Amino acid sequence: MHSQKYFREIMKNYKEFIIAAKPFNVDLLSGCLWNLEIAGIQELDNYLIVNSLEENNISKKDVENLLNNLVKENLLENFTIEEKTYEDQNWNEEWEKTINVIHVSDKIVIKPTFKEFTPAENQIVIEIVPKMSFGTGEHQTTKLVLLALEKYIKPGVKTIDVGSGTGILAIASILLGGKSAIAIDNDEWCLINGNENTELNNVGEKVEVRNCEIHNLEEKDFDFVLANINKNVLLNINEELYKKIKPGGKIILSGILDIDEEDIKKSYSLPNLKVVDKLQLDEWIALIFELQA
Repeated sequence: MHSQKYFREIMKNYKEFIIAAKPFNVDLLSGCLWNLEIAGIQELDNYLIVNSLEENNISKKDVENLLNNLVKENLLENFTIEEKTYEDQNWNEEWEKTINVIHVSDKIVIKPTFKEFTPAENQIVIEIVPKMSFGTGEHQTTKLVLLALEKYIKPGVKTIDVGSGTGILAIASILLGGKSAIAIDNDEWCLINGNENTELNNVGEKVEVRNCEIHNLEEKDFDFVLANINKNVLLNINEELYKKIKPGGKIILSGILDIDEEDIKKSYSLPNLKVVDKLQLDEWIALIFELQA
């Protein structure tokens, strides 16, 4: 992912792919589409807008081939793609116009760097440099983890955020009273953007951002394990997450559609790991598990 400064300085042609799919699983689609050399993804009510610089030579056929793989795996029933080309547009600035200050709760507010906001005395403001990426706080799945953290976090806890994106969840864990956090993601751009955001929120000394997979992580005994990822990844890393939690600690899973609740619960039916709470916004849910001491 190129830096935001880079996109602000260039004025180049770009392509826009408008994608609708059934089922409309944002996490699944986004995770798949990021395998292409795209510049960003915008999520709307029932479709995605994928932006790509024209010079990257991504075609409609490339997108079709990628999504057809999901159909073959029975993860999608069908999809449609509409392609548009725009000339001499600074798409990043246009996209910035659609991003606003987000009030997750009375206490938690997310503020993009390019927006003005004066917080109330009791509010925690998380400031981020969004890169048209997952983790800007707009999506319900991110909000659910933030709400769960607000509800359960205690001073002095140690947290790991798996699939950290912008690093927003790890940052929130510190601003809410946590002692330390590790944010990991397998996309290299997350290392740059995550560090950028931790410094912006003055938590750089408490949040370590790494470009790695969960199985590469040696640390364990975390008080909180956070994973806001799509269902298939959550199913695949269940035992890895389980190994990282300490007795009495909690695993907070998000990126889950309500229709997939039982599949996730079954996968995480591991020794002494119990579901203690469920939060829901629209069709999205977060499940909170606790490792019984």
